[in-house]
Amino acid sequence: MAARKTAPETTSRRAAMKAQSTKVAKPAGRARAEKEARPASPTATAFLARLEANATEAERIKYVRFFPLATRREGDVFLGVRMGTVFELAKAFVAMEPREIERLMESDVHEARAGAMSVMAKQYAAKGTTPERKQALFDLYLRRHDRIDDWDLVDLAAHQVLGAHLVDRDRAFLTQLARSKQPFERRTAIVATFAFVRRGQLDDTFAIAALLAGDPHELVQKAVGWALRATGGPRLDAFLDAHAVNMPRPMLRAAIEKHTPSMRARYLAF
Repeated sequence: MAARKTAPETTSRRAAMKAQSTKVAKPAGRARAEKEARPASPTATAFLARLEANATEAERIKYVRFFPLATRREGDVFLGVRMGTVFELAKAFVAMEPREIERLMESDVHEARAGAMSVMAKQYAAKGTTPERKQALFDLYLRRHDRIDDWDLVDLAAHQVLGAHLVDRDRAFLTQLARSKQPFERRTAIVATFAFVRRGQLDDTFAIAALLAGDPHELVQKAVGWALRATGGPRLDAFLDAHAVNMPRPMLRAAIEKHTPSMRARYLAF
C-alpha cells in the first residue's frame, strides 16, 4: 500500500521538476533563436530573402482581398507574408542602415515597404539610437514619402518617427502636409499628432483636424476621427459642436465612438 501511495507522489515530483526545467530553458532557447535570427549584415536584400522564405499563397490571397486593386498603387504586389512575421523580421533587422531602409522602401513588394516602416519605427525608439540617426530617419521618412503610399505604411511610422521627433521641435510643417494634394501625406500629418496626444499636447491635433474636417478621402477621414477620439474631454465636444455639421460620416463616427449613445445620436443628427 505504501508503495502505491508514494509512486504518484514521485511521479508528480518528477513532472514538476521537468516542467520547472522546461520553464527555465525556454527563455534561453528563445534568446538563442532571436540571436540567430539577426543577420550579420542587415541589408534590404537579406530582408527580402527572409520575406520570400516566409511567403504563402494563402496569405497572398488574403492581402489581395483586403487591399482591393482599385485602392492600391499601380505595380504594388504582395508576397503573402503575415504582418506578425514582418514585424518579427523588422525586430531582427533593427540595425539596418538608412540607405538599406530606403532600398526596402523602393521595392514594389508591399510587405517590404511595411518592413521598412517597422524597422524605421523600432530603430527610432531604440535606446541606443543616436540623435544623428534619429534625424536621418526623420529626413528619410519625409524625403521618400512617395513610397509611403498606403494607410498601413503611414500608421507604422508616422507618430513613432515624425511625431516623436517633433515633440520638442517646431511642428509648423505638419500644416503643409495637411494641405498636400496627396492623401497619404495628409494622413501622415494627423497620425503624427498621436505622439503629442499621448503627452497631453492637443493643440496640433485639433488644428490639423480643423484643416481636414471636410477631407474627401475616406482613409484621411478615418485617421482624423481616430485622432480626435484619442483626445476626449470637453475640447473634443467643443470641436464637434463647431465642425460636426461639415464632417464626413466616417470621420464623425470614428470621433464619437466613445461617446454615450445619446451624444452619438445628437452629433449624427447634425
